[in-house]
Amino acid sequence: MLFRSIGRFVAVMGVFAVMVFFSSQQVLATQSTNYRFDETAIGTNGLIQSSSANFRANAAIGDLSVGNASSANFQVEAGTQTDNDPVLSFQVIDASADFGDLSATATATATSTFSVRNYTSYGYVVQIYGSVPTNGTHTIDALATSAPSQTGVNQFGLNLVANTLPTSVGANPDNGDFGFGLAESNYDVANEYRFVSGDIIASAPKSSGETTYTISYILNVEPLTPGGQYNTDQTVIVIGTY
Repeated sequence: MLFRSIGRFVAVMGVFAVMVFFSSQQVLATQSTNYRFDETAIGTNGLIQSSSANFRANAAIGDLSVGNASSANFQVEAGTQTDNDPVLSFQVIDASADFGDLSATATATATSTFSVRNYTSYGYVVQIYGSVPTNGTHTIDALATSAPSQTGVNQFGLNLVANTLPTSVGANPDNGDFGFGLAESNYDVANEYRFVSGDIIASAPKSSGETTYTISYILNVEPLTPGGQYNTDQTVIVIGTY
């Protein structure tokens, strides 16, 4: 007997929580009554918002280094063109996950993808909220602890890495050239899946370029699982830490 299940992955673009922490000391821009340096350049040439009544331009010449450098105690963005405003951006790339026809003898899989980018912060965390697949009053049990896929029993779970079982599905986080994003514990082991609403599924420990994440879903059903359409909504929330 076949069962139809369509899962929808919904990321809420406007739901961001930003936690901001300030130390007791502040470093002010170098200034007097006649001038102000918004960003100080050493050893190279650059202009920040050079303008007249008809134009405005930013310029940089001969940067010795660009990009992020950090340790446990500091973090710096190098280059004459470094905006001091924090940025946290989130994009849903593929929002729909269709599990197709379900069978008690085969695992159904699906994927969804999203990306996160942040700048001048101390990283971010990604949480997932949602429900298990439901058809009327019947639900598919979530994997409350990390476990492999097993056919013939009710299972719903996910991870954020490349898998080879029950089939080749998913991908590891793609950090490009400057990303530092990673899958969190319980969601970072290949071929093991879990779903607990509210879990942190990914994070970046510091200011990060764009990271693309692929969520891999698995769904198994019992032989006597009622037929019909099973639906689930998932919400991803990105929280920046400053």
